[in-house]
Amino acid sequence: MTQSRAKLLVTGGDASLNDEVRRLLAEQFGDRVELAVAAHAIESAAPLAMLAADAMPDGAALFSATGQVLWANARFHALDAGTKSKIATIAAAAVASWNADTGRPATDLRHEVSASDLSAEFEIVLSRPAAPDAPAAVPPDAAPFSGAVVVVHDITAAKRRRFKMEAIERAGGDLLRLDADAVRKLNAVERLRALEGKVVAYAHDLLHFDHFGIRLLDERSGKLELVMSAGLPPTYADIDIYPLPEGHGISGYVAATGQSYRCDDAGNDSMFLPGLTGARSSLTVPLKLQDRVLGILNVESQQPAAFTDEDRLFAEIFARSIAMAVHTLDLLVVERSTVNRSVSSRVEDELAAPLADIVRELELLHHSVPAEPETKSHITRIGADVESIRERIREVAAGPATLLGVERAMASSTRDAALAGRHVLVADDEPKIRRIIGDVLRHRGCEVTVCDSGVSAIEAIAAHAAAGHRYELVISDIKMPDRNGYEVFSAVRRLMGEVPVILMTGFGYDPHHSIVRASQEGLQAVLFKPFPVERLIDEVKKGLAAQSKPAN
Repeated sequence: MTQSRAKLLVTGGDASLNDEVRRLLAEQFGDRVELAVAAHAIESAAPLAMLAADAMPDGAALFSATGQVLWANARFHALDAGTKSKIATIAAAAVASWNADTGRPATDLRHEVSASDLSAEFEIVLSRPAAPDAPAAVPPDAAPFSGAVVVVHDITAAKRRRFKMEAIERAGGDLLRLDADAVRKLNAVERLRALEGKVVAYAHDLLHFDHFGIRLLDERSGKLELVMSAGLPPTYADIDIYPLPEGHGISGYVAATGQSYRCDDAGNDSMFLPGLTGARSSLTVPLKLQDRVLGILNVESQQPAAFTDEDRLFAEIFARSIAMAVHTLDLLVVERSTVNRSVSSRVEDELAAPLADIVRELELLHHSVPAEPETKSHITRIGADVESIRERIREVAAGPATLLGVERAMASSTRDAALAGRHVLVADDEPKIRRIIGDVLRHRGCEVTVCDSGVSAIEAIAAHAAAGHRYELVISDIKMPDRNGYEVFSAVRRLMGEVPVILMTGFGYDPHHSIVRASQEGLQAVLFKPFPVERLIDEVKKGLAAQSKPAN
């Protein structure tokens, strides 16, 4: 195999000095270095001090004033004809500009040029040759050189990186764009679904992440709950992960430390907990809001070492936008809850005085009018209505802690043929809510199992299924300290098939995005507390209507 030799080009200089340089190079490097001396070989370029070699990482060339290539290295010659033609035109224009303004010192010019087939991008740096240091070495008849030295940098990767960065920043802005019209037109579920759709689309189109999951920290349970995913199996949601540096995989480590983690070889990384079937590498970055970790973004691949440091950088930028968008949606829900309570309380305060006046007037009438049964009955009815108004205002002001229309619903104890004998499970960690729902359904004829937590609900579902039975409908709150609404829904689907499930939440609060995930998998309905009890009865009837009554 022939060993390639480095080449040195010397223009100008004393011949005896060049011979001495050649001798010294031969002694030191043998025949591995070739010295080419061209005192005047490059037309009138003898005054230039130009060293170039084919091993240079950039293209280099010397252009005449007319744009003719006088010399170029191999990198430059490798460029396509169209690109070289563009550079020649730029060089000729630069020389003309320099020659027209000789009173000013020449500065380097920079241009960007695309390859003819748009497959590459180059930065062109043009320099005006300096005046010769030794005028005596220039032949008397040699005209001053008028041309341009051109260096061609391949900036394809850098430019594409910049374009991608700008695209990710635009995508982040789109995630955060929640203008007034959108907020008015979309409810909490629709906003969450819209956000998830954008995240999945941008992750695929910009980052080429097709298998990923987003977990958010639930401050009540302390767990990292799965809220969004794409391309991962359902079992990925069943893994309990806490933000701890040890014992809870890469996701737990990233959430605990706030530091990204790239796993190039899943088989040899003891912290890796697989989600994607056959996963061989992963990238996990924190979802941070300032210095606070809200959750993690975990991306997996079936290829080893599938992710680069550049992927890590892009993922971190995208994750910050996701964190801000999720936080904004949570703030909107909290704001709605606060506003509703504030308005309800204000209404209660404003109506308190006129309602008290009505009660006093009724008392006066009660004592002053003749004791006619019909009149007394009307007075009593008005008094009851006033108290009912007060109770309803208190119910609304209580927000998610109660339901609406409880008295009217409880006043009816008539068994409903559509509900009689139907088996329903109710799960809510609020004692008042589960008692109200359980009592109302029992009054209508249902057989009700009441659970005070997500864990007890899942255990009841599993025990019922193991005994060969199944509930005909399940009603569950979303926000419970041990298991969330989606986990209850998932248990029903896994153990009882297509049994209808109704989820409940306060003012649209859905910290785990249970509504979005369950809706995609056939959720029966979502009720936002405080809702009218009769609305719940209607949804229960709709769900049971699609179920054939079991023989047992």
